[in-house]
Amino acid sequence: MKSKIAIAALSLAAVVSFGASAANLVTSEDVAKNNLQSVGTITVSGIDAAPIDIRQQLSEKADQQGASAYRIIEAYTNGNYHATAELFK
Repeated sequence: MKSKIAIAALSLAAVVSFGASAANLVTSEDVAKNNLQSVGTITVSGIDAAPIDIRQQLSEKADQQGASAYRIIEAYTNGNYHATAELFK
């Protein structure tokens, strides 16, 4: 249940984010509709961060890997946070 809440919070933060990044957060529907190709995964983790900060970390890491998009596949908080995203080109 906590992971569903964390994923929802990260997704909501993506919608209201004002920062621009090269790698875009996408949904499973976007992946299928745009025929995006998976090129790997990334993870971020740390202590006590807001969902928008976690999203920014994922975006920056996706950019470093040369991805054009990423989809959050796992996220949780339990004093610490951890998020995993699949990368797409």
